[in-house]
Amino acid sequence: MNRTTRLFETIQILRAACAPVTAQALAEALEVSRRTVYRDIAALQAMRTPIEGAAGLGYMMRRGYDLPPLNFDAEELEALRVGLSMLARTGDSALQRAARRVQKKVDGLGAPARWLQVAPWGAPQDDPALGCVAIATLRAAIREERKLKLTYVDAAGAETVRVVRPVALIYHLECVMVAGWCELRGAFRHFRSDRIHGCHALEARFTGQGETLRALWQEQQDNPAPHPGESSARA
Repeated sequence: MNRTTRLFETIQILRAACAPVTAQALAEALEVSRRTVYRDIAALQAMRTPIEGAAGLGYMMRRGYDLPPLNFDAEELEALRVGLSMLARTGDSALQRAARRVQKKVDGLGAPARWLQVAPWGAPQDDPALGCVAIATLRAAIREERKLKLTYVDAAGAETVRVVRPVALIYHLECVMVAGWCELRGAFRHFRSDRIHGCHALEARFTGQGETLRALWQEQQDNPAPHPGESSARA
């Protein structure tokens, strides 16, 4: 979560609170340290955001403070609710947590539409405790143009170690796939997240190459070349 997003989230938490919110509670909700919370509160107060309170006592937003409203029609709100609910099917736990935060904001624009239901079945949860790669790690590597070292097991059970320049995530019903330039194969490959048994973000980056690689990958997706006996998604 970048600083701008974190400051916005801090405002939203304090606006919704009925009692003072401690720095510890804010730190846990935002997944940062209390020191970071103190700095953020000081920054918001310096911007004349009406936050009252102090370290050790908790913080509250002065009543009447609000952010500019978002304007959505009924169908747009329903589209947001269905789309946010469908994130439960991706297995991406970090996006699911973000979706719950957004859902609270959407609910603040109108009564919750509980008649809109989405089946939860989909990709398995990306729980590192179960040996699954955290999909947030893959997304962060794409944003930061950072190489990944993957330990990958293919459908036949063969294990290889790859260095990959990730360019895109594809959310399928049963899994998430990361697309990237594989340095071992010298070509674009797709890797199922549930077959990635080890994932480490490297210090090495491919800064400035992400958009070009993504365009080349997209061109191959739009105009796939025939590969007799080999799937384009094979790693």
